[in-house]
Amino acid sequence: MLLWGQEALRKIITTLAVKNEEIQSFIYSLKQMLLNVESNSAKVQEDLEAEFQSLFSLLEELKEGMLMKIKQDRASRTYELQNQLAACTRALESSEELLETANQTLLATDSKDFPQAAKQIKDGVTMAPAFRLSLKAKVSDNMSHLMVDFAQERRMLQALTFLPVPSAPVIDLTESLVADNCVTLVWRMPDEDNKIDHFVLEYRRTNFEGPPRLKEDQPWMVIEGIRQMEYTLTGLKFDMKYMNFRVKACNKAVSGEFSEPVTLETPAFMFRLDASTSHQNLRVDDLSVEWDAMGGKVQDIKAREKDGKGRTASPVNSPARGTPSPKRMPSGRGGRDRFTAESYTVLGDTLIDGGEHYWEVRYEPDSKAFGVGVAYRSLGRFEQLGKTAASWCLHVNNWLQVSFTAKHANKAKMLDAPVPDCLGVHCDFHQGLLSFYNGRTKQLLHTFKAKFTQPLLPAFTVWCGSFHVTTGLQVPSSVRCLQKRGSATSSSNTSLT
Repeated sequence: MLLWGQEALRKIITTLAVKNEEIQSFIYSLKQMLLNVESNSAKVQEDLEAEFQSLFSLLEELKEGMLMKIKQDRASRTYELQNQLAACTRALESSEELLETANQTLLATDSKDFPQAAKQIKDGVTMAPAFRLSLKAKVSDNMSHLMVDFAQERRMLQALTFLPVPSAPVIDLTESLVADNCVTLVWRMPDEDNKIDHFVLEYRRTNFEGPPRLKEDQPWMVIEGIRQMEYTLTGLKFDMKYMNFRVKACNKAVSGEFSEPVTLETPAFMFRLDASTSHQNLRVDDLSVEWDAMGGKVQDIKAREKDGKGRTASPVNSPARGTPSPKRMPSGRGGRDRFTAESYTVLGDTLIDGGEHYWEVRYEPDSKAFGVGVAYRSLGRFEQLGKTAASWCLHVNNWLQVSFTAKHANKAKMLDAPVPDCLGVHCDFHQGLLSFYNGRTKQLLHTFKAKFTQPLLPAFTVWCGSFHVTTGLQVPSSVRCLQKRGSATSSSNTSLT
């Protein structure tokens, strides 16, 4: 009984200690909030003073400018009126002199000089400024065009208040688009808000459909300073099935809540290179491959060191065969032996058994030989790409005699086109089309027309060189357009199908 009471008391003590710790933490938080209230209120008060000072300065500048306009207009009108007044005064004085002369001549008794005097007076009147003078003021004394009415502005000033928190934008899925490894996202504001300064867009990759999960392995990527209500993300690699998006609006002071997040599907062909299938002279690093002349010898040495028998390890019993990936290898060569002899080949790890798929490969131009295409997973370990009915490829040969050919079933066709450093591969499994493009210009190079009877695997070969594969790509719109127009089938070589 005593032990039970002690245990219960210990639990009470533990509970009280935890609660005290929580209260102490909350007290600290409250004190910190009080300090924050003081500092934040001082900051916003300082900002308010600065904004009003800026407004006062602007009004003062406007006032000075308008006063200067009034002064300039007054000076201009005064100058014109004073000039016109002086001219009128001179004309009046001249006219009065002529009038006095005319009166005196009329009263004169000497009739002999009268005609001459009358003629002089007549000529004087004809040339008198009074008769050439406009009796209309050149400018008006009305200054009403410089009057002001700030009633509307006054109402606007009276309506000034603190900045409201922007509403959450609404993403418009009907206007948004996923194409060519780009995503264009369009949104709108539920209410008009002319105080919005910019928008912030966040996105992340995911393999989960539907609303974004709270916990996700991929971080949110942030794009700030967007001025329009749409944005296009370009050059994306779609190495996951979906992307989450959310947007928030910001004014000068505060940002609003994020929009309801949306999830867009980003379909693309993703695969890795299956190192367990690669020739021993090929050094595979993720999606890059380099031919290594010492590769096989190094594996032989490692094999001898392991078994201690001093025998030369063959590709079959060499430890370099590698362990098949438990996730992807069943869809590849099924754990069969790696390529050997002169078949410097490596396969992709993901089967193509339907739909359309696209990938690109960039190879080192100095490679003595390079090939890219597809193969059945039954392709023999000694068989080279394009030399059996189980594979199709484009082949570049820089050894002895330069050639650029399409190969299948040990038949080859010379291609009359410059050899690009980047090749695009488009496989439409159900249509039986395998097309090769210049990866940069999307110019069609060659198309195989075939009836694929087995699932396919991406296939690559290189001798004395290297290459890098780019996956996670969508079928480019230009490629789809060419196929729809029938350009692809018209370029096929029936002798190689």
